[in-house]
Amino acid sequence: MNKDIQAYNDGQTPEEQEVCNVLAEEISRHLPEAENKIWHAHPVWFLDGNPIVGYSKLKGGIRLLFWSGQSFDEDALQIEGTFKAAEMRYTAVDQVKKRDLARWLKKAREIQWDYKNLVKRKGKLERLK
Repeated sequence: MNKDIQAYNDGQTPEEQEVCNVLAEEISRHLPEAENKIWHAHPVWFLDGNPIVGYSKLKGGIRLLFWSGQSFDEDALQIEGTFKAAEMRYTAVDQVKKRDLARWLKKAREIQWDYKNLVKRKGKLERLK
């Protein structure tokens, strides 16, 4: 695991650390070609420079965010923000359903909106895949 991401995970409570470690392992397993790093203070995975998935600590647990998640047609993912992002929140490691996560990560590779060029396009998102 990326040492900066491991340091981020290690800085969480024991329960949150378990969730973060499982998320990092599963994301890396299903998106082995993705670059991963701390971006805006949170672990994020990128494909061709485009943010795909990441997670962050919130007051009520860990938020898993898919930048293009609203296009996945998945009822379990909740709308986040004004663009195309969707999220899932976890407070315990047993809430992470690996089968669902694997399906969402497959969709994350197949369905992408171009966040990388959002500023250049003055806030207009375009579909990549």
